[in-house]
Amino acid sequence: MKNTAIVIPCYNEGNRLDPSALLKYAQSHPSVTFIMVNDGSTDMTALVIEDMQKDLGGQVACVSLKANCKKPEAVRQGFLKAFQMPVDIIGYWDADLSTPLYHIDQMAAMFDDPSIEIVMASRVRLLGRNVQRSLLRHLLGRVYATLASLTLRLPVYDTQCGAKLFRNTPQVRKAFSFPFVTKWVFDVEILARAILYNRYNQTGREASLFCIEYPLHEWIDQKGSKRKLADYFISAVDLFKISGILRLKKRDSEYIRRLING
Repeated sequence: MKNTAIVIPCYNEGNRLDPSALLKYAQSHPSVTFIMVNDGSTDMTALVIEDMQKDLGGQVACVSLKANCKKPEAVRQGFLKAFQMPVDIIGYWDADLSTPLYHIDQMAAMFDDPSIEIVMASRVRLLGRNVQRSLLRHLLGRVYATLASLTLRLPVYDTQCGAKLFRNTPQVRKAFSFPFVTKWVFDVEILARAILYNRYNQTGREASLFCIEYPLHEWIDQKGSKRKLADYFISAVDLFKISGILRLKKRDSEYIRRLING
């Protein structure tokens, strides 16, 4: 596998982190580094990460944020750390490992196609796949995914699965170069930034050609999710923000300027 960095945002995940699973995977994959982002946790998360660093040294890096910045910024800070490393692939993964780590290998293999820059895990219920999700979350997720697809004008099935990999390219570095404006749907905003980057650089590349969804073999809904029912309504508001971003026409607008020029 190519040199890979996996960002894991952690906010009060001391009781949900599975160090043994992370250590076992890292030991069998010396080209993979985990970047643990302690997002202002007030529990034992920092101690768990410290113990992991002692066990694996250079294969576990830590970014400590003094205050809770929320997942979008925690992930972004992890990526900024990864951009300083000699890695070819950068991804982010939910701390509860609802997506088992062996999918990293399978998703990273998609980059054998040089045209692919983004690989997104997708929770598709298919025969022979073990995707376990509560009925309510599944139904809400399908409604949201449909709205996200309409907003982006892309036939995307699942934007919100917390397992994604990116090729370390100028496009990806630009996408993470400044804070996201959305609270929950930064995954969709990343795709919107990719669309805008290619539009204003006139690359002629369509997101449907450089982004691919990978149907997971296994995904288990873990208890303790910090997402509440009200957050789905916030997500809907965020989609309106993204819709407005995608309608930006002026290169001199601040959002476009930061995305294109830095």
